[in-house]
Amino acid sequence: MPVYSMTGYATAQSQTETPSSASDPGLPRLGLELRSVNSRFLDLSFRLPDSLRGSEPALRELLTASIRRGKVELRLTLETTGAGTVPEPSVRLLQKFASVQDQIQAWLPDARPLGVADVLRWAEAERQPEVDASAEVLALARVALKSLLDARAREGSRLVAILLDRLQTIRQLMIQAAPLVPGLVQQQRQRFLERWNEALGEAGAIDAPASIQDRALAEATAFAIRIDVAEELARLAAHLDEIERLLNAGGEVGKRLDFLIQELHREANTLGSKSAALALTHIAVDMKVLVEQMREQVQNIE
Repeated sequence: MPVYSMTGYATAQSQTETPSSASDPGLPRLGLELRSVNSRFLDLSFRLPDSLRGSEPALRELLTASIRRGKVELRLTLETTGAGTVPEPSVRLLQKFASVQDQIQAWLPDARPLGVADVLRWAEAERQPEVDASAEVLALARVALKSLLDARAREGSRLVAILLDRLQTIRQLMIQAAPLVPGLVQQQRQRFLERWNEALGEAGAIDAPASIQDRALAEATAFAIRIDVAEELARLAAHLDEIERLLNAGGEVGKRLDFLIQELHREANTLGSKSAALALTHIAVDMKVLVEQMREQVQNIE
């Protein structure tokens, strides 16, 4: 199953016939545009001509059946093939304008008379055909939706490739970090004991009782445990395995990936805070940079 991005764009237009004359507006032409960007939830918005508002429930049902997350805008336009020509007002319309203007000026002598632009605007509105295009709108929406899903799938494949590449880089960093851990723990434990003995020597207690030596050994062991990052590396590996499994499985994985990225960031932070060597600190910083890059990409996955 593919992984879908929440970013996509698609358009579709209906077929039209050529008008027989400049005064004939021809058949109506439908244009449909779909845009989608990332969002935490599914957010649909529609921009439809007033004459096609009745199609909104069916369009909403169509989109919600195929899209789970993202901010999706559907824009529908309705125009005629003769839209580029100047409309010719009918005699009936001109007579009506003259009658209405006479009535208004009889009551309001100071009213502004109608201009050519007013007449042309109403003539354009008059020549727009009254059509029931709900079936054609749905057919057009299905075509645009398929194109949108294809675009989201292509973008999703690109995001998966980026994420898998970052996963592989983090695994390489873990391979570099793993051999450092046992030596660092033993080194820090030995350093703690040496400093403990130095402190006792400065205090004049070189021949300290066995209880004090045991206490020093316990403290050194506890300190070594606190700086041991083997557990963090194991959890990092488990999170990476789960992210890779989700990416290969596909589907609606965006929210689960977002949670796992948060866990990755937490483990990388802990790795950096417990680091007792500069080399391990550098590895932790590189990991956090990679995790942040992954977070940016995951935010676009459905």
